[in-house]
Amino acid sequence: MVKHEFGIIDSFEENKWYSGYEPEKYGCISVSDDLIGELTTKYNNELMAIKTYFLVKTQPGAGLDYCGVTLIPPESLKQFKELVVKANNHYQSQELELLIQKISDAIYKNKYLIHFGI
Repeated sequence: MVKHEFGIIDSFEENKWYSGYEPEKYGCISVSDDLIGELTTKYNNELMAIKTYFLVKTQPGAGLDYCGVTLIPPESLKQFKELVVKANNHYQSQELELLIQKISDAIYKNKYLIHFGI
């Protein structure tokens, strides 16, 4: 099954290119592609309103880079969490519950969340 990975960057570097696939380094949890696909389809407008970066902070983006690396800054995490909670109210998924916990942890620590797409 194809998965997306979400983890916390403990020590964010402003000019670093986060191009390497290192899920263990960031304590990533997995979310199935089916759920992320539904999230990006059903909640696309809300997702695209979330300020993110692709690979490096000098590459501003919106939403998730489905097939690449997304950096979600601390100031966008509350909005992202609200969207995932909304989706989980519909899907009732253990994977989305774990993602909500991971986002909450990043909010508490004021850290960036990293997303590795498919």
